[in-house]
Amino acid sequence: MLKILSFAALMLFHPVHVTITSIDLVPETDSLKVFIKLYYDDFLLDYNLFSKEGFTPERNAVFPEEGMNKYLNNRVVLTINNKLLEGKLLNHKIVDNEISANLLYRSGKNPRTITVKNLIMTGLYEDQTNMVIIRINDLEEGVKLTSLETERTFRLN
Repeated sequence: MLKILSFAALMLFHPVHVTITSIDLVPETDSLKVFIKLYYDDFLLDYNLFSKEGFTPERNAVFPEEGMNKYLNNRVVLTINNKLLEGKLLNHKIVDNEISANLLYRSGKNPRTITVKNLIMTGLYEDQTNMVIIRINDLEEGVKLTSLETERTFRLN
């Protein structure tokens, strides 16, 4: 009985491995605004797999913008009409073990398809879930990407 209770207690305290990404077309432009939110401690583990320099937070240390931009472009890959897009980090903040970032992507005119590949922490956790919400033209859809299914293509017209 004690083993069952111990196992149940461990399951209650098991960390959640999830991120949220929203992709929105900016009205009247050829740009996409992307918002990403994830847990900071998990991000640091994944960032240190990505970067040869690594990063060790110190009290009140600010995470470098250039490193964040490179990491997010490597882990969140957007392709419109089979053309790879590159995001520009607008800002990021870290509050209460959560990191949130805003990026801007130039999408080009007349997007017909978008492929979203989200690799955030998929190399760390088998149970990783990356929730993606897309709002482009008439498409508004949410999908769950995982370590086994890291990308999805959407038709926009």
